[in-house]
Amino acid sequence: MQAIQGPALFLAQFASDEAPFNTFENIIEWAASIGFKGVQIPTWDQRLFDLDRAAHDLQYCQYIQDTLAKHNMVVTELSTHLQGQLVAVHPAYDEMFDGFAPDHVKGNPDARQKWAVDQLLKSAHASKNLGLTNHATFSGALLWPYLYPWPQRPAGLVEAGFDELANRWIPILDEFDRCNVNVCFEIHPGEDLHDGVTFDMFLAATDHHPRANILFDPSHFVLQQLDYLQFIDIYHERIKMFHVKDAEFNATGKQGIYGGYQSWIDRAGRFRSLGDGQVDFKGIFSKLTQYDFGGWAVIEWECCMKHPEAGAEEGVKFVNDHLIRVTERAFDDFASSGIDHQTNRRILGLK
Repeated sequence: MQAIQGPALFLAQFASDEAPFNTFENIIEWAASIGFKGVQIPTWDQRLFDLDRAAHDLQYCQYIQDTLAKHNMVVTELSTHLQGQLVAVHPAYDEMFDGFAPDHVKGNPDARQKWAVDQLLKSAHASKNLGLTNHATFSGALLWPYLYPWPQRPAGLVEAGFDELANRWIPILDEFDRCNVNVCFEIHPGEDLHDGVTFDMFLAATDHHPRANILFDPSHFVLQQLDYLQFIDIYHERIKMFHVKDAEFNATGKQGIYGGYQSWIDRAGRFRSLGDGQVDFKGIFSKLTQYDFGGWAVIEWECCMKHPEAGAEEGVKFVNDHLIRVTERAFDDFASSGIDHQTNRRILGLK
């Protein structure tokens, strides 16, 4: 068995214009100082990372690695969550998702999508240049407004949506394949890939593309009331990445999984800092270890109450306490009889 690596930190929620979160060097020094061993880098934040350079400039990639190495850290993966979202946008969300795009493509959905695809293609090469094998992203969504079947969905609508989603992603997946990098979709509400059934539909539409894989984040399954431990049993061969994020779900007589349009603090389902929610992380770390997951435990901090720096500091200890030092021998080896092959055949009555 492989051991899960960690702890690592997704930098997206920590980047700001204030030190030490305003430059790559500063934020790495801070993360190392509180015990992180790796970072997952958001590719859209120019304060931390220049995707255009990383896609073709090996010296820049060496600078990234050298900066991390000074603090005994590594880059675990790159992320294109925001750009991946823009690969497929339903018109109802055009204005809101324009906020994820540069000014020159805002108000132009076709140009925005082409820009997003180009960002993904660059990320494939940047990942390759950094020696990475997995990449984090969102799938985008054409069907999310039709999640609840009222009014009744027209026959074939869902199939047409997944066919189009696959058509947009297959060239991207092929480019990642040429770079020997897995695309790991975070299974997430708001995306067309938001549970196991929708991931299966996407796999079928992409002819089970070998680079279509999963970023496993149990918090989103708590909010959907989905069995996240059984999910690992079913999809462990496709799970290549792991976000360690906690959540809780407390239904009331007034509110369930849809949340009643409430803010995060007032929702029945809400994200919490590690250890403050309901996720069974002992079960998760055990199952991932059982299935030989050797990737990184990456903390994605999102909490409606606790300060992010407190969440990060507490998260380091939380992950370290859950990492399993894998055994190199069976627990009952002390009782081994050391019998050889011929003896085994005699025991079975064979000559």
